[in-house]
Amino acid sequence: MSKRQPKVLVNIPVSLTSIIKQPISIPPNTSILDARDILIRHRIGRLVVEYNKKPVGIVTEKDISKSISIFSGKSIAKIIIRDIMSKDLVTLQPEASIYDCAKLMQKHGISSIVIKNSKGKLVGVVTKTDLVSTFLIQSTATLPISKIMTKKVITVSPNDSIFEVESVLLNNQIRRVVVAKNKIPVGIITYRDFIPAKTFDLDKEFTDPEERSEIFWNPRLNEFNTNKLSYLLTFAAKDIMTSNPFFVSPNDVVYTAAIIMIRHGISGLPVVRGKKIVGIVTKFDIVNVIASKGKL
Repeated sequence: MSKRQPKVLVNIPVSLTSIIKQPISIPPNTSILDARDILIRHRIGRLVVEYNKKPVGIVTEKDISKSISIFSGKSIAKIIIRDIMSKDLVTLQPEASIYDCAKLMQKHGISSIVIKNSKGKLVGVVTKTDLVSTFLIQSTATLPISKIMTKKVITVSPNDSIFEVESVLLNNQIRRVVVAKNKIPVGIITYRDFIPAKTFDLDKEFTDPEERSEIFWNPRLNEFNTNKLSYLLTFAAKDIMTSNPFFVSPNDVVYTAAIIMIRHGISGLPVVRGKKIVGIVTKFDIVNVIASKGKL
């Protein structure tokens, strides 16, 4: 006879209206540099794009980082938010439950849900951070991190160029990458780390978009352009990573990971055994627990 699993979440539904937050919104004609500045100033990961008090899109750190990438071939000065925002909004009405919200995040692989009323007007937004906060309220059983963590961890070296790191993030469709040395985590990089670094360095070094485009896309680079590109390639993972990241053990409980994430404003933690990385646990893993109502 199998041992009955204890309930992970107490069966007391938390009202969605109690965790809805008023988002910072911007109009569609906002420049990408202005949007970048707002994200950095408020230390947030997304902006709702609003027109006539109705949400028409959402733009995230990832969207901005991809758009200012050297791989995009676009002139930063000419990029407008309406051209890069996600227009297919995933929305709910305030009457929905937190479980509905978690299931939608899980289904679409997104970190926020836009809340609008029956008339289509913007009410607010619910993020995975808000859902993790409700997990702390509802958590009952001592669920070990090993049960929900991702065991296959993609890492980069401290000396890898920032362009290699960006390529790893984009090609693997992940939001963060652990910087490891001999399998020991020494840092972590997210899209937020790229936004100030790349826009500042590229705009400062190459004020002429045509010159910048020539440097990155001309297959026959002259010596002058090669020297400029070499300057950018000197920036490595160790230059933009968050050093000495918080970490947890596979035997720690998910409740502990959730507290660390909320308290320090981070979304993912390396899971370490004997100093060596064996996994990663994220807010999204906790959202999945809520989506399943604690039934693993």
